[in-house]
Amino acid sequence: MSELIDVIKRGKKRTTEPFEENKLHASIVASCLSVHSPEAVARHAADRVCSVVIDWAANKPEITTDDIRRQAARALTPIHPEAAYIYQHHNVIM
Repeated sequence: MSELIDVIKRGKKRTTEPFEENKLHASIVASCLSVHSPEAVARHAADRVCSVVIDWAANKPEITTDDIRRQAARALTPIHPEAAYIYQHHNVIM
């Protein structure tokens, strides 16, 4: 189901690409690892967040990268607040 969702990319051209769960999963894992979570905890958190985001996006034909970031951060916050902050604000911090 997730491969049927188009993601509108940020930028001037507003190009789209298919939603890729593995990209979201990897970014959640990276955020968790950046705050020194054990890898198993990071992967478990990413699994749960991806599930929530996919459920949220299931009835939407297209979503933006900002939509994904907001939903993922919202789902990650109760699981791992520090990683959620890093995930949500990575472009400001870096």
